Amino acid sequence: MKTSDFYYDLPEELIAQTPLEKRDSSRLMLLDKATGEIGHSVFSQLPSYLKAGDCLVMNDSRVLPARLIGRRATGGAVEVLLLTDLGGGVWECLTRPGRKTPVGTKLFFGDGELSGEVVEAVSDGNKRIRFTYEGIFLEVLERLGRVPLPPYIKAELKDPERYQTVYARSPGSAAAPTAGLHFTPSLLAELQNKGVELCYVTLHVGLGTFRPVKEAEIEGHEMHSEFCMIPGETAEKINAARREGRRIVSVGTTSCRTLEAVADEQGMVRPFADWVNIFIYPGYHFKCVDALITNFHLPESTLIMLVSALAGREHVLEAYRTAVEMRYRFFSFGDAMLIH
Repeated sequence: MKTSDFYYDLPEELIAQTPLEKRDSSRLMLLDKATGEIGHSVFSQLPSYLKAGDCLVMNDSRVLPARLIGRRATGGAVEVLLLTDLGGGVWECLTRPGRKTPVGTKLFFGDGELSGEVVEAVSDGNKRIRFTYEGIFLEVLERLGRVPLPPYIKAELKDPERYQTVYARSPGSAAAPTAGLHFTPSLLAELQNKGVELCYVTLHVGLGTFRPVKEAEIEGHEMHSEFCMIPGETAEKINAARREGRRIVSVGTTSCRTLEAVADEQGMVRPFADWVNIFIYPGYHFKCVDALITNFHLPESTLIMLVSALAGREHVLEAYRTAVEMRYRFFSFGDAMLIH
């Protein structure tokens, strides 16, 4: 299957640059995965489309303030983006300017509260940096770091919490699980009152999420790895729902990848904590997930391929054409879709 099979034309002005004032006021497209029928609503009406007994699975990962602005020992400016915690104070990072941060470069942030040294250059251009600090690293990062936004968002974010879900609690992501940005505490309470079961997994979103598929044939794409966890309580809830024939509704492609990476052929999951690199594209047989809440994704991305695997490529592309015609807002701060 060709990467170009997942292209659609998107006017740049439809890329949402800022979040709406109210999280649940975004539009909600409804897509029937069997028939391709399209409907339109608003996200605050989601409880109307879910039913008692549905198991709603959300990713509780929290975006790290992983963008550090500092200086090199020579006095020049440097920007560091934390990617992966390798343990022992060492992180794999992106650095800018990369050519001016060779091995041995010393870096300083926040009047020296945090310092680092480039200890290794990685083959893909990333650097491994050993950080030195007093106290707890995440607390230092909360003071000095900034939330990294996707490259297609040019506007500054006034309130960094708007790039976090209201249920985010496990720090570790380089990007938000954006389908969850539409939920509010009151909407979650309304879903619970209706009898929808809420449960949580953790998948720390990596920047590979934004990496384009460069191969002409999608089967040649190498999927990035991400760390995910399924707690025992969540596994029990999901397995009970599967046994009883209740729907598993995934909030976002990250929750979906977590469940599908771990599920057996009967759709049962187990407590889990490890790295996964599952690549879902048309032809994939879903074992656990029945329905998906998701945003609108980049053309030719692995995310639109996953959505197409669930709902059918033609159905998805027609839905995206409709979204463009009706001026839906796209990507991280954009509108949502319920595939059911």
